[in-house]
Amino acid sequence: MKKNFFYLLLVFVTVLVSACSGKSGNQTGGGKSILMPPASGRPYELLVVINQDMWERPAGRALYNVLDKDVPGLPQSERSFRIMFTDPSNFDSTLKLVRNIIIVQVDEKRFTQPKMSAAKDVYAAPQAILTIQAPTEASLGGFITENTNKIIDYFTTQEMNRQMQVLETNHSEFISNKVKEMFDCDVWVSGELSSFKEGEDFYWFGTNTATRDRNFVIYSYPYTAYDTFTKEYFTHKRDSVMRVNIPGAREGMYMETDTLMTKVKGLNVQGQYALEARGLWRVKADMMGGPFVSHARVDTVNNRVVVAEVFVYSPDTRKRDLIRQMEASLYTLRLPGEKATQANDSIK
Repeated sequence: MKKNFFYLLLVFVTVLVSACSGKSGNQTGGGKSILMPPASGRPYELLVVINQDMWERPAGRALYNVLDKDVPGLPQSERSFRIMFTDPSNFDSTLKLVRNIIIVQVDEKRFTQPKMSAAKDVYAAPQAILTIQAPTEASLGGFITENTNKIIDYFTTQEMNRQMQVLETNHSEFISNKVKEMFDCDVWVSGELSSFKEGEDFYWFGTNTATRDRNFVIYSYPYTAYDTFTKEYFTHKRDSVMRVNIPGAREGMYMETDTLMTKVKGLNVQGQYALEARGLWRVKADMMGGPFVSHARVDTVNNRVVVAEVFVYSPDTRKRDLIRQMEASLYTLRLPGEKATQANDSIK
């Protein structure tokens, strides 16, 4: 009996040591320790670890202004992150659990030029840490301004990947099956979207609520020319599809795109090109409207364009978290023959 006890104790210690040695502190995330505590904070909260005096000087203000930028494509001003800061001397074990952290280091003896590096799950999981180093405050401020989009995109992508991981285990099988049947595509969408409508090469799924209404649509059309991926072609096609499939409460009312408030750009989704359209929708002859995000991609197997879109309707409330939470579903869409990948989280 005593021999068995010591054998079990030895096995436990071996597992414990292995788990501790597996703690992730590398640049790409690596494996996580089973003993790692959960990260704290809400989505899009971010802690800046920086000298308190520097935080109030130009270099610190440059970083604050980057993080305080408005989220594009929303009808009202909402900043990208909820910003907190602490002096390095107060960066204790509690603050090290925050989900998103920027560590600023300025030292002309240690650094010859500005640079930044990323690490995941260092003190908690899931966690993203961006370290920005520079020899002087002047070079730091310029470097931060030059890399505005990289800094914002890095943390936005980390949050998007976290939401994708939630969807992987908590998505609507009903929606997945419907999309598979009509489009032969795979997608993960929140199970809270319980209403649906079917059209010709079109599906709409939504919560169908008076406020905080979330919606996912998917439709397809033949791929005929490269100019498919222009703002003009896309908005024209979107308006024609929505007019037929999402009419308003009375005749003459239908969803349309606010073209002045919509911007498009190219993305890499599932390793393939996608046209992202981000902006505002409205209902013609009505007061309804809100933000939307669309991904248009070519299904080369069937020579068609597949468009997946999310939009929300939530008057008099903030919409940043709603639209971003829904947006994660767009990155889970897999066309015929594709395998699942995460959103690109590189800061190169």
